[in-house]
Amino acid sequence: MAAFSLGWCEVGGAPSDGSREGKGVRQALAVLCAEAAGAPPDSAVAAAVAVELVHTFSLLHDDIMDGDGTRRQRETVWKAYGTGPAVLAGDALLALAVQTLAEAPGPLTAVAVGRLSETLSGLARGQAEDLLLAARPWTGPGAVRTDEYRAMAELKTGTLLGCAAALGGLLGGAPEPVVAALDRAGRHLGVAFQAVDDLLGIWGDPAVTGKPVHSDLRERKKTYPVLAALGRDDRRSAELAGILDSPVPLDEAGALRAAALVEACGAVTPPWRKRVTIWTPPASACGVRPSPRARRARSRCCSDSCSAAGCDRAGIRRIGGCRGRGRRHRRRGEVRVCATRGGRPR
Repeated sequence: MAAFSLGWCEVGGAPSDGSREGKGVRQALAVLCAEAAGAPPDSAVAAAVAVELVHTFSLLHDDIMDGDGTRRQRETVWKAYGTGPAVLAGDALLALAVQTLAEAPGPLTAVAVGRLSETLSGLARGQAEDLLLAARPWTGPGAVRTDEYRAMAELKTGTLLGCAAALGGLLGGAPEPVVAALDRAGRHLGVAFQAVDDLLGIWGDPAVTGKPVHSDLRERKKTYPVLAALGRDDRRSAELAGILDSPVPLDEAGALRAAALVEACGAVTPPWRKRVTIWTPPASACGVRPSPRARRARSRCCSDSCSAAGCDRAGIRRIGGCRGRGRRHRRRGEVRVCATRGGRPR
């Protein structure tokens, strides 16, 4: 089951062609941040393995709680093997993640394990917040505000990305201000991830996402574009609320109308069609001067982060993305990552 969840095999153990494996963003981020600290990449291997195992564990449990039957264009683990076995497989992956990091050589292992433990608490809190937000009404005093949703996204998605970056820097020997800056940057990147995921859930190309178009609307998921549209409090948002509150399942025409209303309310313009700014202080502010290896790694990290946020493979169909591929923007220590596709907004 663990190998199946990682995309290494099919149900029953037959080898997979590798097309169902994840992007490996978190493990890559850990290694790149160790290099940015001037350390060799193998210094962060234990951290890279640990965060990827934690990520896989979280997907197994999230799919069960959300009732999702497909992931990466095939059955989820609980659908293929049953709920109980999937829960146990996730627990085993979590235990293995902690063990892998605890066995890492070096004097900072205990600090690294402590940071991972804090991350796990943040992940659990983020998932709990997500479940609570899902149960709240679409409109009225109890409706979900966009700032509440963003805070949830930072916990649920950004916490682990921040941990990956911070662990790479920590095990790479970076000073605490640099580790803290890497953690903050990873958290912001997590919000950008969620931005792209929310766009794909409504307008994504099924060939890329593996889900039907308008899937999040059909499932009535509370996503940022929908919440922002409902916050307009006008005739179109009232119509959208009526569609989402209806007990009748959304057919193709209803989902298409709901998507048109979200776009008509302007919910996909700021900040989703704009570049998401991820600010990190310049190296001089952290008291270090990056080595040539660190500068090269930082350049790669910026480019990979842009791709990670969905720049090259988002597959957004109706919303104009950006020109260019993974273009980086630098100004006074600032790294700007496009939330749709790398480069300049159309």
